[in-house]
Amino acid sequence: MKKLAALLMLATALCAPSIAMARDVSIQTSLVQYSGHAAYLAVYLTNPDGSYNSTLWVSGQKTKYYGDLRGWARAASGGGSLNLDGITGASVGSGETLTVHANLADTLLDAGYRIHVDTAVENGGQYADDAVIDLTSTPATASGTGYVNSISLGL
Repeated sequence: MKKLAALLMLATALCAPSIAMARDVSIQTSLVQYSGHAAYLAVYLTNPDGSYNSTLWVSGQKTKYYGDLRGWARAASGGGSLNLDGITGASVGSGETLTVHANLADTLLDAGYRIHVDTAVENGGQYADDAVIDLTSTPATASGTGYVNSISLGL
């Protein structure tokens, strides 16, 4: 009986890591050339039903401007306050590129999840869903509609 229990534990230990596999996903967002302040960006993941899942990165250090990232701020706060911990960085200037690395579960790939980028520029425009791309197991690129020129997904 002890040998059977040991064998089952060993089999579980060998199989469990493959069930919970995750992959480093690279999200590269290139901004158009524009005049004005550096842009604030929110990069976040939505579920297949379109509801908010998680924040991957927020660029811009003045929290008072996070509310200008309308789609993300509304979804991430759920009507309350935003709680961010270690997922923020400097704002991104005209013509620059932001690369975000996220460790995402393989089960999210090709399952209807989407990556969104909202942008806002002080004394400029605000774009909810400036760029949206499906989370797929193959590299992909999409165009933006405001400050984002393109968004690329790599694995």
